[in-house]
Amino acid sequence: MALNPQYEAIGKGFVQQYYALFDDPVQRPNLVNMYNVESSFMTFEGTQLQGSVKIMEKLSSLTFQKINRIITAVDSQPMFDGGVIINVLGRLQTDEDLPQSYIQTFVLKPIGQSFFVQHDIFRLVLHDTV
Repeated sequence: MALNPQYEAIGKGFVQQYYALFDDPVQRPNLVNMYNVESSFMTFEGTQLQGSVKIMEKLSSLTFQKINRIITAVDSQPMFDGGVIINVLGRLQTDEDLPQSYIQTFVLKPIGQSFFVQHDIFRLVLHDTV
């Protein structure tokens, strides 16, 4: 495959769609369709998960109901297999907690005319200041 010339539009569109589903507790279960049963990986705050079942168990275990999100930047790059790597920088507030900065990286793998999330890494930007 060749580099996908639409990588920026794909990255921005994916981020918009992903967070629209994630940020709505009623819609969050639909994220399962973005992950592969076996070959999707997620690292969520240092916890590594493989496959859509384990990933959705983790996402379903999140107890917050309300998310306020500000996306600061979406950086995308094409990959030589036709995929797209996406890096998101933003701030989020869950329920009544204090807002926190976060970074999330996605690798979209092409499958037919679409993509699935092959890799997903999420981390709050917290620093040990001791």
